[in-house]
Amino acid sequence: MSGQEPRTFRSMFISDVHLGSKAAKAEFLIDFLRYHDADIIYLVGDIVDGWRLRRSWHWPQSHNDVVQKLLRKARKGANITYIAGNHDEFARQFQGVHFGGIVVADRAIHETADGKRLLVIHGDQFDTVVHNQRWLAYLGDHAYDAAMIVNRVVTRLRQWLGLPYWSFSSWAKVKVKKAVNFIGSFQTVLTEEARRSHVDGVICGHIHHAAIENFDDVRYINTGDWVESCTAVVEHFDGRMEILTWARVLPESFDEPFIPMLIEDRVGQAA
Repeated sequence: MSGQEPRTFRSMFISDVHLGSKAAKAEFLIDFLRYHDADIIYLVGDIVDGWRLRRSWHWPQSHNDVVQKLLRKARKGANITYIAGNHDEFARQFQGVHFGGIVVADRAIHETADGKRLLVIHGDQFDTVVHNQRWLAYLGDHAYDAAMIVNRVVTRLRQWLGLPYWSFSSWAKVKVKKAVNFIGSFQTVLTEEARRSHVDGVICGHIHHAAIENFDDVRYINTGDWVESCTAVVEHFDGRMEILTWARVLPESFDEPFIPMLIEDRVGQAA
């Protein structure tokens, strides 16, 4: 990828990759990890999609390459913490266990370079649908699969028209009133948990909606996902937090290789 220089950050936060699902954009993430490194890396839940793997096995080489890429970073000295989510809840039984240099946890406290303490948690623990109405969560998961099919159709059409990648499902999420209300409620609950934990903010995933926002005295940060928006959160060496969005430049023909590139940086303003 010409013109893109490798970048190193103090810390990096990635969630909702959903390896094991056909919707996972593993190639995007592999390329992102090739050009981005950090001393501290948090995998903030739903890295592996156990729900879909139980329904049908899907594990192409690109998904294995993501795992190998992360293990290689751990071998080179990166401090990597795997925070379990609801789709990879099987990992919660291994809290404190190290796998190839990656330690598993249910939550963690990250201290930034400028002294802020941030709760790192997937966030499904505060989703009442996931915990109180499990059948509805699974039904919603099937509906999400359908949305991903529509997303792929839109992507192919835009590719044919020579347009860059754009997520129909992400767009629909911010347009549908119920989805917007859910996002707002989720943010409120997570910021309240941060206050209860006596920290300065929270970094989470789960809802596939990247954001850096301040709610009075608490900073809310969501890492987004690698199914729709292809986003990660990074911390600069001065403590600044930033959302990076990584997407493909679509080729003129379907037979040409895809070329990922950084299309947007969103820097969170100081609290």
